[in-house]
Amino acid sequence: MTTMTENAARYREFKMPDVGEGLTEAEILKWYVKPGDTVTDGQVVCEVETAKAAVELPIPYDGVVQKLHFEEGVTVDVGTAIITVDVAPDSGYAPFAEAAEAAEAASAAPAEPAEDEAPKGRQPVLVGYGVSEASTKRRPRKGVSVPEQAPADALRAVQTELNGQAPAPARPLAKPPVRKLAKDLGIDLATVVPTGPDGIVTREDVHAAAAPVAEPAPVSRETTPAPAAAVQASDARETRIPVKGVRKATAQAMVGSAFTAPHVTEFVTVDVTRTMKLVEELKSDKDMAGLRVNPLLLIAKALLVAIKRNPDVNASWDEVNQEIVLKHYVNLGIAAATPRGLIVPNIKDAHTKTLPQLAESLGELVSTAREGKTSPAAMSGGTVTITNVGVFGVDTGTPILNPGESAILAVGAIKLQPWVHKGKVKPRQVTTLALSFDHRLVDGELGSKVLADVAAVLEQPKRLITWG
Repeated sequence: MTTMTENAARYREFKMPDVGEGLTEAEILKWYVKPGDTVTDGQVVCEVETAKAAVELPIPYDGVVQKLHFEEGVTVDVGTAIITVDVAPDSGYAPFAEAAEAAEAASAAPAEPAEDEAPKGRQPVLVGYGVSEASTKRRPRKGVSVPEQAPADALRAVQTELNGQAPAPARPLAKPPVRKLAKDLGIDLATVVPTGPDGIVTREDVHAAAAPVAEPAPVSRETTPAPAAAVQASDARETRIPVKGVRKATAQAMVGSAFTAPHVTEFVTVDVTRTMKLVEELKSDKDMAGLRVNPLLLIAKALLVAIKRNPDVNASWDEVNQEIVLKHYVNLGIAAATPRGLIVPNIKDAHTKTLPQLAESLGELVSTAREGKTSPAAMSGGTVTITNVGVFGVDTGTPILNPGESAILAVGAIKLQPWVHKGKVKPRQVTTLALSFDHRLVDGELGSKVLADVAAVLEQPKRLITWG
């Protein structure tokens, strides 16, 4: 006879893994399976969108799908079960409902720890299985509105009042990244109204406190159906688009960067006629056959040469240790506009690549970004970034630093303009460059040298040889 405990072990729950670096949630974009489908170890069952990218999730065991816990479009916390699989479908009839009841009963009545058991530290998380039960938050017991330590806390509160002192206020509940964000924005967490579960302060709460705006009351995720891509008012005068995924992460990163790093932006207008001629020559070069050759390629190479000549610009600010970290490598970020929002994947160790290798890496980066398949790892660890606003016909801009980076170069549109060349006014191909940098790391002299070197290489591309 099959017991309820055996049924519970037979049905395996696949939990939302942390597919990035410390990400806490992901939105289910698409299910590739449905209840009754047979799945195998390593088979992709769904696509999710994190704060960094869209990622396909493979399931780590064989079996038959019994239940999809969430619909497409729902945002799910890391460690939450998203699909249940029967890993022994040939073992005979075993009601799934009974297994679910057994699992519910087990989670509702956790075993008490032994008196001599040492407290457990942070447990490692296996991707695909989520956090262990021991590391998850316990469900509060029915009829009890205070935690287990409440009697001791209450006793301390009474004692302090008898001593003529008011009890110390409780420390606001918030995750470490949220606490750091609040510190960076100068927000006292004690003044923030929490909207997260169990009174936890979220990133949105901190941003709301930093720049309060009139917002509708938050709606419980558990009782809300999958959100639509856009909500349009009945009179068609307004359309509300939910801020989530990549766009939400970008907004938070830009706010954090703008209010943390003191930005300085410098500009230079440069004649790039010779660079454009070199681009045309490289397109017919046999060593560049099959590769995408464009002005961005030589601009990237020019920036790498400028960093080599001014290595102190390639650094980051360590707020915790109050240190400047000099990077002896260049992970070159390329800002890319995608249907899901702006992302900044980077080319690892770009300083070591030859021109053909750099062209190949740029081509792969752009195509992967357009397909929405950029991995979180490809967007982590950048040191400097290039944003090409010229493709939109814009002359230039004042770019905001990618968080954790020291500089970002904006490239404007390349246009035919009258220019003094060899003492005569002639039509030349001209562009404007803008370099924003973190003034804690880069002073005006260093920033000016970097920008001037980039301009000098683009004006005389032979410097790629003499300086490179």
